[in-house]
Amino acid sequence: MDRRARLLALAGRHALRRVTQHPYIAGAALLLAAGAAGWSLWNSAQQPPIKLGIVHALSGPMDISEKPMVDAELLAVEEINAGGGVLGQPLEPVVADGASDPATYARQVEKLITRDQVSAVIGCWTSACRKTVKPVVERHNHLFIYPMAFEGLETSRNIIYTGAAPSQQIIPAVKWSFDNLGKRYVLVGSDYVWPHSVNAIIRDQLQALGGEAVGEVYLPFGTQDASEAVEKIRELKPDAVFSSIAGDTNLAFYRGLREAGLTAKTTPVVSFSVSEVELQKLSAADMVGHYSAWSYFQSIPRPENEAFVRRFRARYGQNRVVSDVMETAYFSVLLWARAVEQAGSPDLSLVSETILGQSINAPEGIVTVDPATRHTWRSFNMGLIRADGRIEIVWSAEHPIRPVPFPRSRTVKQWQDFLQGLYTAWQQSWTNNTSSRKR
Repeated sequence: MDRRARLLALAGRHALRRVTQHPYIAGAALLLAAGAAGWSLWNSAQQPPIKLGIVHALSGPMDISEKPMVDAELLAVEEINAGGGVLGQPLEPVVADGASDPATYARQVEKLITRDQVSAVIGCWTSACRKTVKPVVERHNHLFIYPMAFEGLETSRNIIYTGAAPSQQIIPAVKWSFDNLGKRYVLVGSDYVWPHSVNAIIRDQLQALGGEAVGEVYLPFGTQDASEAVEKIRELKPDAVFSSIAGDTNLAFYRGLREAGLTAKTTPVVSFSVSEVELQKLSAADMVGHYSAWSYFQSIPRPENEAFVRRFRARYGQNRVVSDVMETAYFSVLLWARAVEQAGSPDLSLVSETILGQSINAPEGIVTVDPATRHTWRSFNMGLIRADGRIEIVWSAEHPIRPVPFPRSRTVKQWQDFLQGLYTAWQQSWTNNTSSRKR
């Protein structure tokens, strides 16, 4: 083995050690091993790698949803490296476990920035975690990419929001539901900032449409007892339910509905968090006939999407499914890598500006980073959950929707005051850890 080959082998083993620090990520070793073999073909293979921080919940109640996002991000890294890397340099993913806990996320992002010296960080799911990470990346003037649909009500010069804003998920879903499911709704969610914000947006829109939110229930984050929400739904007999329940609490919620005789035929649920991934863990009998609202579903009939699903399954197994957050995580890595190429450097200040206006033909369609808001133009689809566990698209927006982070039912100041009220009431936390809260 010549000197260059030995150096490349060492680089591959170094990257492999970095990414296998958590037991879950051991399976990702094949990605880096394959990538290391490809590095030997590069003309500039002795260039140091560009590090990309990846932080998701690999343990705790959110791991059901976030582990697959890591798979999608590592697939994007592998494909970029197979194509020659970025600026002739390999990408090195440095993966950290947020453990479904906001404080842990903040510590991990601090470590990725200061110790691992990554060029950017991508990650999080819950808004409580993102809001805890936000001051860390702003203090270091770093770049964070957030690939999760969320409540909006935020902008930051240090964050690129690639997940759907409320104008791209919540608002079109409420309008479709009002037109097709009825006027009276119960709002249920996990007890933290995202569901409270989503439900405030929904209440405003229902009032404008002439509908009504007849009840509102919040469940402790990560709980496996959904009886309070089920009882409220049974008592109020709404036309339908909007759900922002996160993570594995969905198992208890949908099972509880079925056991209480609340079927999709009489009380359909429109979820903003259940995707193809969660359906693999949920009973088909509990889910059939309910709805889910996202920018992306695996069933989107585009050649680009079909090829993406094939590549993902070829890497991880034919029984795997792809969800919105996975697709978003995947194209987010590609968007960032393209910005680095166009900037000619991974320099944070250059990339942070170059990524604005960046477009990519993602599996769902064309997505573009909006320069004015640092959010992304996204598609919208309403999906019906079938008995076979698949999601059938029943309605789609004709074109990508412009991101509007702050819904116009209130002023920016009113939304900021609303958020500050939650934060203060919860004792300077973005999660209500004191009690289950209901209206």
